[in-house]
Amino acid sequence: MSAPNAPRQLFVTTALPYANGNFHIGHIMEYIQADIWVRFQRMQGSQVNFVGADDTHGAPIMIAAEKAGKTPQQFVADIAAGRKPYLDGFHIQFDNWHSTDAPENHELARQIYRDLRDRADGSLIESRSIEQFFDPEKNMFLPDRFIKGECPKCHAKDQYGDNCEVCGAVYAPTDLINPFSALSGAKPELKTSEHFFFKLSDPRCVEFLSNWTQDGKLQPEVANKVKEWFSVRTNPDGSTSDGLGDWDISRDAPYFGIEIPDAPGKYFYVWLDAPVGYLASLKNLLDKRGEDYAAYMANPNLEQIHFIGKDIVTFHTLFWPAMLHFSGRKTPDKVNVHGFLTVNNGEKMSKSRGTGLDPLKYLSLGMNPEWLRYYLAAKLSARNEDIDFNAEDFMLRVNSDLIGKFVNIASRSAGFITKRFEGKLGTVSADGQALLAALKAAAPGIAALYEEREYGKALREIMLLTDKVNAYVDQNKPWELSKQEGQEARLHDVCTACIEAFRLLSLQLKPVLPALAAQVEAFLNVSPFTFGQAQELLGAGHAINAYQHLMQRVTPEQLEALFEPPAVVEEKLIPGGEEIAPTISIDDFAKVDLRIAEIVHCEPVEGSVKLLRLTLNVGEGRTRNVFSGIASMYQPEDLIGKLTVMVANLAPRKMKFGVSEGMVLAASHADEKAEPGIHVLHPWPGAKPGMRIH
Repeated sequence: MSAPNAPRQLFVTTALPYANGNFHIGHIMEYIQADIWVRFQRMQGSQVNFVGADDTHGAPIMIAAEKAGKTPQQFVADIAAGRKPYLDGFHIQFDNWHSTDAPENHELARQIYRDLRDRADGSLIESRSIEQFFDPEKNMFLPDRFIKGECPKCHAKDQYGDNCEVCGAVYAPTDLINPFSALSGAKPELKTSEHFFFKLSDPRCVEFLSNWTQDGKLQPEVANKVKEWFSVRTNPDGSTSDGLGDWDISRDAPYFGIEIPDAPGKYFYVWLDAPVGYLASLKNLLDKRGEDYAAYMANPNLEQIHFIGKDIVTFHTLFWPAMLHFSGRKTPDKVNVHGFLTVNNGEKMSKSRGTGLDPLKYLSLGMNPEWLRYYLAAKLSARNEDIDFNAEDFMLRVNSDLIGKFVNIASRSAGFITKRFEGKLGTVSADGQALLAALKAAAPGIAALYEEREYGKALREIMLLTDKVNAYVDQNKPWELSKQEGQEARLHDVCTACIEAFRLLSLQLKPVLPALAAQVEAFLNVSPFTFGQAQELLGAGHAINAYQHLMQRVTPEQLEALFEPPAVVEEKLIPGGEEIAPTISIDDFAKVDLRIAEIVHCEPVEGSVKLLRLTLNVGEGRTRNVFSGIASMYQPEDLIGKLTVMVANLAPRKMKFGVSEGMVLAASHADEKAEPGIHVLHPWPGAKPGMRIH
């Protein structure tokens, strides 16, 4: 048992980003959410270890490294080298950033596996011969995420080989309907291979997870969703889901990962060793400090907290806690799930159209990172909900709240203190004391909102307090008092109340605005803010430093530059549209495989006003899924049964709504104002699906 007033012991993580690319804005949102909570906890006196790592294993890394002409180790090292500008730029302070390919992770993953395998009450690891998909063109067994097809439960198209992103079902890749290789597009072949399974369907696991997922560790909406996975149920199409199934935790060579003990040529599936990376990063941190990792994890008062996105709930609420519990380790105390981030009223992010929000571009434009921290925090709640970055709303909210309300308090009062009163605070009279009492009374409630990750509510409460302070300023008008004879004492009183209030507000905003808070601490000549100081005042005679402006406004020009599409070579417009592109050779043209395609089905895309989902027959014995931005010109029913032309050898591209497996050709004028419209190409009668265009 810990002492009654002992500080909380917290081990906090964010989801590990896959090391095949730079951070995107979704990563930054999650890290900011966790960083705010960690900073708040430290201001409360909690002892926190906040760690992250790169998720480095798996076939996608191996394939990407091969394309780049690098070893997997060098490939992920190069990705890791680019992390620091993002984290430092947005004031995200992990205590340690590590890698799942580090020795600690190899050691821990293998030991967890052995502990699951060698349990005295019966092993939870079982080997079986399975039929596994093999890509005959790539000459390799296909990882689950490189097999696509129709979900066997809800029949959603373009779902991965291990779980459905639409209904959340977990299944084997062989259960997919009309599977295809995402690497080559080839129809995969079934081959037999020996695999290892974690017996998640074992009654011991089912009983444990049934309780663990429903005892307050998850948000109610997440717990309710997870509960559906435990029982046999009838789906809308009449099919049934069977509850928890066993989890295939092995992959065959060639594979970049951790080799399974006593099983040469077999490797852990990346999702087994990836969450172990949380523990490995912590162990690496504690080892560097000379602290005992085993003793730290054995502390009964330790709280283990995860922040994750809703797309990886399955792994963190079923596999991960079961792995930990049945290997004799501590299980998470909280798994905090957040939704996705969209841009400008839900519009799909697209770099080419300038609708993406590139974090490094944001920083390179000199935009204040704390604008973004504040705006995202103002949108975030404790629920698993999507949030939207709207450029206009961003500018209005930052300029109004942070500049017009918060910073305005200091800028309208500090100068009088330094110029007229030697930089020293005075005594606050009754009306000012009442104002400050209101701010102090609100502090516990605001702290409770931070604790529950209700950042949006916390910031709304703080902004209501700034309104009260600004009303006090407007009522007393220090700029007029400064001109009135005999009002020197009242001016000192009013400006002192404003500075005291500004300090209390700055303290409450510090988890969200750490850099600005540090500036305020220097300006006010005080030690770093803690929530324990929320009931204190600086007092008469306290000397402050000269005020310097704390934050600039967001400008329309900055936002225009942020969302400006990448520069392209300027084209001279001609009456028919665009100038003819530079000459290419016949060999260049031959690389593009244009095929006649039949539109066998067409439907709107939920959540998009621009896209239609086309199901195309290109004469391959299967259909393809293609998204096309033609909804403004065509009704879906008008396209079904029609022939068109598509680029058939374009690499599949994952979009918000699924994977697009090609591109339908359409014509449009370069100047949409002069001649609006998009026109899908339509072959003459006699053309057949699959015919190549020469």
